[in-house]
Amino acid sequence: MNRFLFSAVIITAFFGQMYGQSTAFVFQGGPTVGLQRWDNSFEREPLFQYHAALGIESVNNEDDRSSFIMQLGYHVKGSATRFTFLTQNGGLQNLSEGFKFNNFSLMLGAKQKFELTERSKYFYFGGIRGDYTYSTNIDNLAGASNPFTALYYPYIGFVRRWMAGISVGGGLEFKFSELVGGQLTLTVAPDVTNQYYQPPIPNVVNPSFPGQTITIQERRIRNTAIELSLGVRLLRKVEYIE
Repeated sequence: MNRFLFSAVIITAFFGQMYGQSTAFVFQGGPTVGLQRWDNSFEREPLFQYHAALGIESVNNEDDRSSFIMQLGYHVKGSATRFTFLTQNGGLQNLSEGFKFNNFSLMLGAKQKFELTERSKYFYFGGIRGDYTYSTNIDNLAGASNPFTALYYPYIGFVRRWMAGISVGGGLEFKFSELVGGQLTLTVAPDVTNQYYQPPIPNVVNPSFPGQTITIQERRIRNTAIELSLGVRLLRKVEYIE
């Protein structure tokens, strides 16, 4: 409950900063490359997924060089395993599994802009971010139900639903008309807290040798997402008449 109260205070303060001035609404989406670091586990491969987000940005009519931004988005994060092995017939077979974490993200930050041409600007930005994982597929993967490989898979009960992170990046803004424009953004978004934490689990039956037990080592999983976004900017312009 405290998380929801804190989020409400932050959002209220943000909108208070933007009240009475011009505002840009940015609808954007695109591909996501999900990367994960798994401690004490096998090597991870990138996961290729997608994201979509709505951003709100303050606009200074006189000097549009810096702004506050807030972004709420849906992001599929995670990693993958890819193996190639020899079949009984002497052929090669590829196996690929994606470990997907479906996250909602709220990012608050600031943006600095620079003139590129008369109708375009380049920018960079940075902000803090909070994520909530509402679903994952890790308990439905084929390897998770195989006793010989399940020891290496994460367990749904150790997934952290709330994470914190940062987002940094840059891109281009360009105008189609006075009130409509476009935006191309490259974002790198590492988490600073774990998506998954599993303490050591002792006395687990070894599936290869049923009479023996083993200890599953501690495991931490942390996300990093690299995203390329293409968006539409809609300007709500406020003018004061004296």
